[in-house]
Amino acid sequence: MPEKYVIIVAGGSGSRMGGALPKQFLEVNGRPILMRTIEVFFSFDPSIAVILVLPQSNMALWKELCEEHRFLPAHQIVAGGASRFQSVRNGLKHLPDKGLVAIHDGVRPFVSAEVIAQGFEVASKQGNAIVSLPLKESIREVSGSGNKSAARDRSKYRLVQTPQTFDIGLIKKAYMQPESALFTDDASVVESAGESIVLIEGNEENIKITHPADLLIADAFLKNKKSPI
Repeated sequence: MPEKYVIIVAGGSGSRMGGALPKQFLEVNGRPILMRTIEVFFSFDPSIAVILVLPQSNMALWKELCEEHRFLPAHQIVAGGASRFQSVRNGLKHLPDKGLVAIHDGVRPFVSAEVIAQGFEVASKQGNAIVSLPLKESIREVSGSGNKSAARDRSKYRLVQTPQTFDIGLIKKAYMQPESALFTDDASVVESAGESIVLIEGNEENIKITHPADLLIADAFLKNKKSPI
């Protein structure tokens, strides 16, 4: 297996949480979300190299939190950009040209070790591995101003999550493209570069904590010992 890396992108502002503190620094059961996210990757592989991408304005706060919580796992901090695309590209600059890298949202602390492992395994053979889940709700496609809509077959669609894992040479080449509004995640960047996307199954607990209700769900995961941490 090639050398493994993870880029954790933590550039949220916390606006949807309704508070001044960026969401990645909010606590779940007494510990900041971002720390829990980093720890799950070290639990998967203590030797994994972690690149943490943060806004420059949040770096001092992060260092204070690390001291307060005695957060010791070694990780490299990189300044983010004005968009997620730019932040990931900044992180990629600090990687060698060979190996595998998982790119993960800083506010997804409940990805399972099994899903992380599968991502690296599949990416080592096929170049990429994108975590996804089937849809549970009915979906409709809206058109125009939204007054018209049509039912769609949900079995043909998947919810896409992170981590998204790639051969480093492949993802670096893809990120040489100009930024586009169509790049909503790393898979869309790689697809735009001409690569086929490989989907793998995720775990239901791997929620993205963005709203106040998500904090309640996260707290319940921990209290019921459903968390991988």
